[in-house]
Amino acid sequence: MSLPIESREELIQTAIKAKSYAYAPYSKFRVGAALLCADGTVIKGCNVENASYGGAICAERTAIVKAVSEGKKDFIAIAVTTDVPATLSPCGICRQVLREFCHLDTPVLLVPADYPQEGAGEEGGVRVETVGGLLPLSFGPEDLEQPRLPADLGK
Repeated sequence: MSLPIESREELIQTAIKAKSYAYAPYSKFRVGAALLCADGTVIKGCNVENASYGGAICAERTAIVKAVSEGKKDFIAIAVTTDVPATLSPCGICRQVLREFCHLDTPVLLVPADYPQEGAGEEGGVRVETVGGLLPLSFGPEDLEQPRLPADLGK
């Protein structure tokens, strides 16, 4: 799936802005995400940490949860950025949540902190993956519809 350049740039800039809201006093690792909905709405998300580390939520999941809580469940693309000049991929939990709500061919724009990178051409150093590319052989909602053998078959 190809994004128009205007949508791509808006998504990237919104992810960068979202990163500025990150609450990361423990890891000092800020992440911003921007989710493009089918209706054109862009939803921001940032990571929000907690002293009880398991209570933290990543930027990608923040954006998804915000969108779903507003009734939006049809997504076109997501951009993710950190403070690292290399492009970094979402964590495993975020990949699974993206898999739950996005098509396998949904673009995931991995944006370097120093975007646009000099000499990186038109892409500016952005690496474009897909949800399916980030989570190959994934388990999704449709897998729950698979026929099952009787529970006592193996006894």
